[in-house]
Amino acid sequence: AVNAVGGAQAVAAMAYGTASIPAVDVIAGPGNVYVALAKREVAGHVGVPSAFAGPSEVVVVADSTVPTAFAAIDIVVQAEHGPGGLAWLITWDEEVSDAIEAEVDRIVAAAPRRDDITATLDDAGWSVLVDGPDEALAVADAIAPEHLQLMVADAGDLSERVRNAGAVFCGPWTPASLGDYVAGPSHVLPTAGTARFAGALTLADFTRDIHLITADRSALLRLAPHVVALAGAEGLDAHAESVRLRVVEAEGSGDG
Repeated sequence: AVNAVGGAQAVAAMAYGTASIPAVDVIAGPGNVYVALAKREVAGHVGVPSAFAGPSEVVVVADSTVPTAFAAIDIVVQAEHGPGGLAWLITWDEEVSDAIEAEVDRIVAAAPRRDDITATLDDAGWSVLVDGPDEALAVADAIAPEHLQLMVADAGDLSERVRNAGAVFCGPWTPASLGDYVAGPSHVLPTAGTARFAGALTLADFTRDIHLITADRSALLRLAPHVVALAGAEGLDAHAESVRLRVVEAEGSGDG
């Protein structure tokens, strides 16, 4: 069924059910900070992927090889989603920083969604000057952003050293907008630092593993001493006894 609902109230409806919306087992997908926090509230009652898919984030790492306009517009792209996210520029070239900041100001002044962009940049828009690529990666890894754009000469090499990011976009011809719409990989990405331990939404978030275990007599006899020893070390006598009973039966039956 498709229900035309949204917001935190939709999360509650899907988690607990209503007269018209049946309760579900898994709630997945991105949303604003209210949706993301609502999903966190119902996690455990229903399945919620570990990634906090909240307000949009971007960290742009840029050097002097990237066109200023490319880096500036890509900062604005994520900021236009509205407040709650973040938009950072990291560079080791002060002239690059100054030029991109000036271009961002020019773009924002003419942007139709100027208020949303300004709210994001005022709250969490930063330009960070670092010593070089190594420190740039260290800062980016500490943030663990949803989108990490490596707009540098050696983007491919640098990408192999990234530890924490939802998605990495390499080079000046790979804007995050490609990932937003057409690139192919899942674009429900971790935000709020959860890229430290979670990845993009995948089919695995909608499946479960059920383990099936079968032992015959010979397997039981071979494994029983280990179970008895481990259960005894933990003081779990019934665990050990459940195996010992079967050992006695198996040895007494004379087969297997």
